[in-house]
Amino acid sequence: MMLLHASSVARGRDAVLLLGPSGSGKSDLVLRLLQSGWCLVADDQVALRAEAGELRPDAPAALAGLLEVRGLGILGPFPRAIAPVLRLVARLMPRTEIPRMPEAEAWTAEGVSLPAIRLHAFDASAPARLAFALDAALGRLGAPAGAFAKGMP
Repeated sequence: MMLLHASSVARGRDAVLLLGPSGSGKSDLVLRLLQSGWCLVADDQVALRAEAGELRPDAPAALAGLLEVRGLGILGPFPRAIAPVLRLVARLMPRTEIPRMPEAEAWTAEGVSLPAIRLHAFDASAPARLAFALDAALGRLGAPAGAFAKGMP
């Protein structure tokens, strides 16, 4: 098992890992995703464990169900996704570091490789972009373009 400074949300049983330095918008994006029907997995710290070739994110017990909202403090408890499978990694970064037409990227942990995208968490469209990227990673889009056209792991 590994512990990461990250956040994670799930749509159904499919989870996304949000990576980025402090202030990059992880918790802000989680808050907006919760308002659009996603479920909290973990905020601030994510415990990842490999199981049968998949990665399963969870919250450390002390943080389970809690979300830090800048300006409001620690909120919760929120309902949590139980035993989701990690399907996508979003690297949160400044808009200037996100290419218009990205090359395929991957992120690997515990011997499991997952598709990865770059995302500016504070864009109004960030929740929709994350949902589209998850659908593409799951093969639910017709003819995926851009980062997923070259066949992600």
